[in-house]
Amino acid sequence: MSIPKYSNLISAEQLASESLNRVSRKNWLIVDCRFSLAAPDLGWAEYLDSHIPGAYYAHLDNDLSGPLTASSGRHPLPELSQWKRLIGRWGVDHDTQVVVYDHGTGATAARLWWMLRWSGHFNVALLDGGYRAWQEAGLPISVQKPEFVDINTAIDFKVDSSLWISTPQLELELPKSILVDARSAERFHGITEPIDPVAGHIPGALNMPLEENLGKDGKFLSADELRSRFTKNIEGCKAKKNQSDVIHMCGSGVTACHNILAMEIAGLTGSRLYVGSWSEWIRDPGRPIAHDRQI
Repeated sequence: MSIPKYSNLISAEQLASESLNRVSRKNWLIVDCRFSLAAPDLGWAEYLDSHIPGAYYAHLDNDLSGPLTASSGRHPLPELSQWKRLIGRWGVDHDTQVVVYDHGTGATAARLWWMLRWSGHFNVALLDGGYRAWQEAGLPISVQKPEFVDINTAIDFKVDSSLWISTPQLELELPKSILVDARSAERFHGITEPIDPVAGHIPGALNMPLEENLGKDGKFLSADELRSRFTKNIEGCKAKKNQSDVIHMCGSGVTACHNILAMEIAGLTGSRLYVGSWSEWIRDPGRPIAHDRQI
């Protein structure tokens, strides 16, 4: 197995330089994850219009999520057979360096970054600044769709179930856990809720909006700045024994991955994802919710 060259972030300039050898080495995979909750087909249309050369497209609803159930959140994890099939069509093996991107913030692409790590593949990096950074650097774009490899032997599929937590597990662990919510302050405090039918947050949760992981240029803050941000908010709020006591959530388990990535960049490894997040928590009206109604 090769040592991952990029495991968290990659710049547009680094990707452009590396991609010069991608055709001959055939061990680089780029995936476009642009998506809009308000217009679910928009990302695909934008991909068809232009994308980074050689990039595949991953649809949040169709590729990176499974079927909804009466008790699930809006974006449950896909069935393992579906997920393994997709990885196989991309031709991912242990030596594949994967790069994921979306419009710019990484809010959607971080979900795929996390899912590959969940599958045991750590050679995956998010394009810092996303497609916007690629375009602003004047780098080549394409309208050509790559062919699927369609192989049966993808990476050794060793899903690490310790990286995420279910709602029943969360209910048991809440007293000792540090729950970090990546949604905007307005949604967290219950001032507005444009997506889910119930406003508010899980009692005791901390609000750390994902946008605060980014600088004014739309790229991730430095490792030191991110470490300061998270330690300032997390350390001392509960008797944290290890990093796995930190659990990340959002509206549906997608943008929470952005905070996980930020912590990994900061060297704060091992935190977990609450996949169901707010949209699953509120499925049961008996679960407690909090409304601050102020910021």
